[in-house]
Amino acid sequence: MLLRQSEFLDREIGRIEAEIRERLAPRQELVDRLAEIPGFGEVTAWTILAEIGFDMTVFRTPERLCSWAGMCPGNRKSAGKRKSGKTRKGNRWLRRGLTQTGLAASNSKNSYMRSFYWRIAARRGAKKARIAVGRKQLIVAFFVIRDGVHYREPGPDYFDRRQPEKTRNQLVKRLENLGFKVSLEAAA
Repeated sequence: MLLRQSEFLDREIGRIEAEIRERLAPRQELVDRLAEIPGFGEVTAWTILAEIGFDMTVFRTPERLCSWAGMCPGNRKSAGKRKSGKTRKGNRWLRRGLTQTGLAASNSKNSYMRSFYWRIAARRGAKKARIAVGRKQLIVAFFVIRDGVHYREPGPDYFDRRQPEKTRNQLVKRLENLGFKVSLEAAA
């Protein structure tokens, strides 16, 4: 009985996915461009398009879209003290999908999103890193939809290339903390 029920549900899922593909056939190129973002897939692209639509003039800026989706850190302050950084409630379907893609991006090999995830997770924890990566992905999706561009991968070493002096100093400090004496020479 459970096997028949599982087979029935698989058939229904296949039927619904076929209908979604058929309805989004004129926009398949946009779906493919969204699926290029690390952590995204075809189903995530469908979810984003279903929840935010094709017209980005409604939001004007990616920050407004992130705020509407509930992917922005909270800013509750009183008397100069930060009380809470909890995100507010937003579109639950979009938010749920983006937190899942944030986790999926942390497992994608050699990508900027993976290095961004681990950079945040080291300081703030895995849950906050998922939200941060999901927010970053939503910003990328905003520009992909609005401008009709493809996702351009900055690479996993983006942060190292951006501030090479800081990276060098951090690595030297880590080695010295492990008990090594470090002297650096410039490569030819």
